[in-house]
Amino acid sequence: MAAGLLRRYHGARVWVDSVGVRPHDTDGFMIAVMDEIGVDLTKHKPRSFEQLDDENFDVIVSLSPEAQHKAVDMTRTMHCEVLFWNTFDPSLVEGNRETRLDAYRQIRDQLERRILEQFPVPPMGQV
Repeated sequence: MAAGLLRRYHGARVWVDSVGVRPHDTDGFMIAVMDEIGVDLTKHKPRSFEQLDDENFDVIVSLSPEAQHKAVDMTRTMHCEVLFWNTFDPSLVEGNRETRLDAYRQIRDQLERRILEQFPVPPMGQV
């Protein structure tokens, strides 16, 4: 979700990649709540840290303690800022479809706020 949101606001101004500690199949609830705000993640393919195409990053944002540990290990010899945004995993929520979607919406909205605080959108005409 975070990568999709960053692309939504910054498009081609930034290069964004997304990996997980233990990639699983694409999450249908994630796709649904992102579609609600016009972000299409149907083609997203979850990947692991080991599958990263590049090892040159300016900033890495990790969303779990385990991802933070991997990011810090990976960047020991790089000049790279590593941010830790401890984020609840909405896939752990049980209940009916609407209850689960609400959990994903809360995380989506939380990530959106954090992204806009950390990476503000420049005014029109500025890059």
